[in-house]
Amino acid sequence: MYLLSIYAENAKTYVSGKFRFKKDHGKIRKWTQLSADPANRELLQLMALACGGTRFLHHLPFKLKQLCSHSSTPLQIEIILTPHSCDIRPSAPQLIGSGIQIYNEGKLKRLIRKNCRFLPSNIPIHDLGTRTGNSSFFLLAYGPEPQSHDQTDDFNFSNQFFRVTRFHSLFNNQAPITDPVAFLNRLHYKGVRVSRYPAIQTMQSLKQVFKEYLDVETGRWLDKMCNFKQEWSLLYPWQKRAILPVLDAARHMIDAFPRSGMPLNMPGLLLLDRPDLFCTEKIFPQWITLMDLLFPEIQFALTLSEKSRLNFPNKAQRKRLLLPAPLERIKTKPPARIPPRGILLLDIDSRLPNLALMKISRYFKEQGRKVVLARKESLIKNVEAVYASCVFFSCSSQKRIERLKKFYGESLILGGSGVDVGKRLPRKIEQLPADYSLYSELEDRAIGFITRGCPFNCPFCIVPVKEGKIQQVSTLDSLLEKDRHKLILLDDNILSHPGANDFLEEMAIRNLQVNFNQTLDIRLLDREKAQLLKHIRCSNLKFTRRVYHFSLNDTRNLEQVADKYHMSGFTTRDNVEFICMYGYNTTLAEDVERFSFLRSLPGAYVFVQEYQPIIEGPLPDLTGFFNGNTDALIDKLIRIIFPQNMKSMEKYYRWLSKRYAKTFGKLHEGLVNTIFRYNMRDRKGLYIATLAGVKKQNLVPKITGLPL
Repeated sequence: MYLLSIYAENAKTYVSGKFRFKKDHGKIRKWTQLSADPANRELLQLMALACGGTRFLHHLPFKLKQLCSHSSTPLQIEIILTPHSCDIRPSAPQLIGSGIQIYNEGKLKRLIRKNCRFLPSNIPIHDLGTRTGNSSFFLLAYGPEPQSHDQTDDFNFSNQFFRVTRFHSLFNNQAPITDPVAFLNRLHYKGVRVSRYPAIQTMQSLKQVFKEYLDVETGRWLDKMCNFKQEWSLLYPWQKRAILPVLDAARHMIDAFPRSGMPLNMPGLLLLDRPDLFCTEKIFPQWITLMDLLFPEIQFALTLSEKSRLNFPNKAQRKRLLLPAPLERIKTKPPARIPPRGILLLDIDSRLPNLALMKISRYFKEQGRKVVLARKESLIKNVEAVYASCVFFSCSSQKRIERLKKFYGESLILGGSGVDVGKRLPRKIEQLPADYSLYSELEDRAIGFITRGCPFNCPFCIVPVKEGKIQQVSTLDSLLEKDRHKLILLDDNILSHPGANDFLEEMAIRNLQVNFNQTLDIRLLDREKAQLLKHIRCSNLKFTRRVYHFSLNDTRNLEQVADKYHMSGFTTRDNVEFICMYGYNTTLAEDVERFSFLRSLPGAYVFVQEYQPIIEGPLPDLTGFFNGNTDALIDKLIRIIFPQNMKSMEKYYRWLSKRYAKTFGKLHEGLVNTIFRYNMRDRKGLYIATLAGVKKQNLVPKITGLPL
């Protein structure tokens, strides 16, 4: 984001007024200098508060009421900014407004439209930073005497209000910023030791500018065994003061833009109160040049003494930043219109194209009726008949059904496993081929059943109730219309059918790509089936790579599974995915045993699915889930690393960490750290607060307990 203007009313020192950043021809001034007086220092603080997000401001080490005038009218701050693509959804407008009200007693409110005095009526109002999101509305701010952590810094986002640390030194000189030695050690490890591109790029940039503009000896910084504690101790005090805010800014930009290869090149706003005090008078122009080069897309606003303003580098003063172009709005589809005598088909929750709806569509189209497909809970007026299919018996699906019933009344005809496991399509519709035009995303893929049913009676499974014993219901010829050579096969347990070998052989002869969507039972493989399976191009759902799908829902028959796996000749070059259900009747020890067993099989990896009860099905039985040395088992679990699809395991980790916290009243720190080791690290503090079962705003003290 770039800040375009700010309006304040009833501030204690700045009092009231408007400030506009100079811009012209689609560009804004990169460096905005303000005179060093109390009013402009407060103006920087007002900018930080307006951009900082109402959720976080109460956690500043500062009493907000200190900025209020002594009147009964609240301090009001309104701003106009222009967002970048990293700030907000793609359909956002080019300009947005925001603001806050602060009352004498310290009460804080977000600004709403009716209370605006400055913002134009055509600009939408947003509450900035309502989430812990890392990159949205990126703001940094520094006071004149930044102090650093000394072995107390937290790089793990365990504080859900960490965003406050990006600007808290502007309000409290004792608020510590980044520990320089700890940060350089982390950056060096990621960049030099493990060769991560963003880290090495940042390290090289810092090395270059510190050497050139601050006369820092950085020759050893890229050595694998560089000792940064020693390197830091060799610096002069003025060098340390000059470097501290630079390292802090680099640290927060790396954290905020983890997907960027050049994080220091990202846009944002940086506020500086008397940066001329960071270093000597002679060095100050060089420090500005350093910041100008290191952060090419950052907008700066700073207060300076008159002498420092005269010494400000002309080249930096002339710099302009290109304002973001108007963001392209996503065109929304107009509401579907149902022609007279038309039929509406509603796909409430399918993750795949809904085969039942495809057959219903074929039935009505053969009668000359028009058919329209809609998703989830589309509410369309004047519909003659609505056929809705619900696959899953979940809370969200049931809520949608209730809303649909209320809207459509008797026109709604419901079916699917999420509604009634015994309900069937009429035979004359079931026997029809699917209407592939209903789901254009299928392209050249076919979908359907060759067999239905399963000979086993697993209590958690819907198949015995819904489909009964194994039976053939179709052929490859009837499924593969036209030139379709890719097949999404929905069979419940095709290997259990007496004709399984014939089905597999025909798939191999036809050179089909097949996605065995409901997995295969590896226990039913013999040598002939295994050989046939290896000759079929078994694929993932998108048909982009070869994948074998099996299931492993408990620890029974692990030796048999291992024998069948090795008999099939799978190696580390194969992708063999095992679907593992959890949360039904296994213990933690059994889950760890399953995952450890799969990790021992070459080429195997896991995809976890939480048990979801079917209608009137058995509830989970987890009374003895933690039946051993729980901490040791979890420690073993998080050491089981699969070479792929570990994102799936995070689902299990989250489920387990919540159950652990509920059972033992504490967090398992190693498990929580594992969940956020690579993904969404900035949400760790919020997650911890959620597990702790306390109000989020009362979880963390005011940033290191600084005096207010």
